[in-house]
Amino acid sequence: MIDIEDRLTLDEQSAVDFILTLRKRWADTVYPTMVEEYQAGGAPEESVEAAAERLRDLELYPWYSHMERVQQKMLWKTAADAVISRRESLLAQYEEGGNAAGTLTLDASLELPTWYTDYDIHVQPGSFFSDDLSAYVYEFGARIVMLRDNDGYKFHRLFTETALPETAAATRVVDLGCGFGKSTRPLALRYPGAEVIGIDLAAPGLRLAHAEAEAEGVKIDYRQADARATGLEEASCDVVTGTMTLHEMPSEAVKETIAEAARVLKPGGTMAFLEFQPTGDPFRDATIFEHAERNNEPFFHDLFGTDLLAACREAGLVEPSWTPFDERANGMSPQGWGERREWHFPWAVLSAKKPEA
Repeated sequence: MIDIEDRLTLDEQSAVDFILTLRKRWADTVYPTMVEEYQAGGAPEESVEAAAERLRDLELYPWYSHMERVQQKMLWKTAADAVISRRESLLAQYEEGGNAAGTLTLDASLELPTWYTDYDIHVQPGSFFSDDLSAYVYEFGARIVMLRDNDGYKFHRLFTETALPETAAATRVVDLGCGFGKSTRPLALRYPGAEVIGIDLAAPGLRLAHAEAEAEGVKIDYRQADARATGLEEASCDVVTGTMTLHEMPSEAVKETIAEAARVLKPGGTMAFLEFQPTGDPFRDATIFEHAERNNEPFFHDLFGTDLLAACREAGLVEPSWTPFDERANGMSPQGWGERREWHFPWAVLSAKKPEA
């Protein structure tokens, strides 16, 4: 498979480097300086709402917010230009096939929910579902979004290795909201004897996921479906996972997705979603909500405001829990995120089990 970054011109590489550096300095220099300005203004606020009001009054805040929004737009413009200029060669890869004998099942009649289509999520024009090239754009851009710390999809490998059970006898593992497969391929390594299925709403992402899995010789079955109604048989899955997908759904859809995960799990099976949770620091959490608004992710409030532990129990799951997740090295981090000066996503894992029969 072509890696666009291996073919960038000098001008394109310079643009990527500029945006990446801008994003890093926004996170590790501008944000900590803004925290210092906030702390110098008096005692910390006790609620996220009060902290958000003070946040917007800080002198540095307009620069902080402007840099975040502008760098995101620059990111997608640069990524899209690089992808579109290589359109024919990239699209040709969908037809090349491979030797992994995985499958790709698309459903042209699938009606995409309006909460999914009404927003350009992440400020990516046309979002992820609108064009076959949009998956390539997102794959390229996501590397910069994660400050190059997720190259090789380290986050997803850590999630698979530290948050999911060692189930040698697993026969079926499912990844809900699999995107272009970055979260699905590690599952095939974790559970080599299992049928691995990736499910997503977006056909472009599934086409790219399938092409990359075939090129890497990894057998995965990709299916276009709604995570709330997968079409999978009841009690047929040992593990159901998802990464970075629940926060892009309204509250009711999140609950329905958890209920579907519970339905398809075998007795004794495990559900685990890599997502976000409030850190407990009102100021930092206020910046998370602000990030969501500037990044066109309108359902962060739904995720944070919904009792998903209760939703798990209502779906018949047991031992529901949220566990902090340190993406830098350790993965699951029950002791918390620790002191971190830079702005960061508050990764956390929602997990639960289906009772034994």
